[in-house]
Amino acid sequence: MAVDHQQKFHSIWADLRGVEFSQGWMDAGGINTRYLHAGDKNKPALILLHGVGGHAEAYVRNLKAHSSHFSTWAVDMVGHGWTDIADTDLEIKHYIDHLLRFMDAAGIEKASISGESLGGWVAARFAIDHPDRIDRLVLNTAGGSQADPAVMEKIKALSMRAATDPSWEFIKTRLEWLMADKSKVFDDLIATRQAIYSQAGMESNMRHCMILQDMEVRQRNILRAQDYERIKAPTLVLWTSDDPTADVTEGRRIASMIPGALFTVMEGCGHWPQFEDTKLFDELHIDFLLGKPIRGAHRAA
Repeated sequence: MAVDHQQKFHSIWADLRGVEFSQGWMDAGGINTRYLHAGDKNKPALILLHGVGGHAEAYVRNLKAHSSHFSTWAVDMVGHGWTDIADTDLEIKHYIDHLLRFMDAAGIEKASISGESLGGWVAARFAIDHPDRIDRLVLNTAGGSQADPAVMEKIKALSMRAATDPSWEFIKTRLEWLMADKSKVFDDLIATRQAIYSQAGMESNMRHCMILQDMEVRQRNILRAQDYERIKAPTLVLWTSDDPTADVTEGRRIASMIPGALFTVMEGCGHWPQFEDTKLFDELHIDFLLGKPIRGAHRAA
């Protein structure tokens, strides 16, 4: 039987083939911040924010399409990826502060911001608190709207286990939780996260990142109707049929609280639709960011 080597041994480098991009570290107000960048810096800025425990590679498959239209930045948030590890508990205000520092260091006055999971929580709060610094907003299976104890415990348990013992199987299990199609957890992605989670001090760092899974802390950071109502930026709420954190009803509820927000659902995807169905995500995402009609999207209110 012939072996499909491209499927079995898929590499992140395959996603970057033909892409002019850079990886770098920037001093963001004292935080050594790692980023991936693609696109002409004279084009409108787009910042992509990953979820808790994640890193910029969450968007590695999207850089090529987006770089044609935007100065595209995928950033490792504080305490994540190859950015400086955390020495204090990280609440939403800390991520907002880091994002502002990064934008200032990069000379970005205003950007469209797209966030997945925790990144969506940060992006929404950023849009509320700093409306003058944001153009368009995408909330992709975004967190921050509810406090489900079962989901919170699952995220914490999987993340802490992977940071405490970053074995291949534990890292793989953590990544598989994100995907509807478990076969999309490619070896190269596992190896990338394993290297990140093997850094010195990662167990302590992860505890700082997991503080938002503590009910008391989460409740003081959670976004409520009166918060979402303050979002003025054009917003797309993108959900999936198989998101493990909340069903489609929650995504629709979020969209209904944001004035004028559009809502759409990607079928057959879990928590990383930008990775699982890159072609469709890129089409919907770019059309919205360019102000074009979006196939299948509607107003939830």
